[in-house]
Amino acid sequence: MHKTEGNQIASPIIVALDYNNAKDALNFVAQIDPTLCQLKVGKELFTVAGPDLVRKLANQGYRVFLDLKYHDIPNTVAQACVAAADLGVWMMNVHSLGGSRMMEAASDALSRLGSSRPLLIAVTILTSMSDDDLHEIGIQSSAADQVITLSQLARKAGCDGVVCSAQETRKLRQTSGEDFLLVTPGIRPKGSDTGDQRRIMTPEQALQNGSDYLVIGRPVTQADDPIEALRLINTQISQLNP
Repeated sequence: MHKTEGNQIASPIIVALDYNNAKDALNFVAQIDPTLCQLKVGKELFTVAGPDLVRKLANQGYRVFLDLKYHDIPNTVAQACVAAADLGVWMMNVHSLGGSRMMEAASDALSRLGSSRPLLIAVTILTSMSDDDLHEIGIQSSAADQVITLSQLARKAGCDGVVCSAQETRKLRQTSGEDFLLVTPGIRPKGSDTGDQRRIMTPEQALQNGSDYLVIGRPVTQADDPIEALRLINTQISQLNP
């Protein structure tokens, strides 16, 4: 399901730069190139290294997914999205639990940027959360059902896709269509530690279920040989394509 660019199939991998400082993140990035993956900058690294790191990665030709999960009043989120777009990011996200008006405000603000508009993705239910976790905070539906509901809201609000567990992608393809991007964290190659993720899947399984992009962090960044780990996953994935 991942997209092609020109005559080549783009890698569906988004490497989560799970580093607590810019130096280690840049050391990793210096060993790879933009054909191997996209890069995700999350809250920890962004808090430490700030916008300058994001600009640097984008200027090096990397497609950067800024994973800050904006969740605030509509105007604040809209302004934050425009500021993120100015960094040259390829993709950013908001949290769908902020509601339709918030997501619409973000989408409308970005639409004014024309061809420089980055992709806008909505987070549904974190892959670390189980049904019991949802019940604890007063959401009685299952994680799977809640993901469907939030995804439909996100699509109507003008988002390009959602972040979801790969376990929900097959159903989402039926309800949201082929042009709605499905970005799936909780991806663990065979033999990897599951960490704090609960709704997980291997890269091969996720793509077969309909995922467009696979977020992979610690199995790559904390591997004995991170670059080889990334190349191996890309090789395994390429074998799925005819």
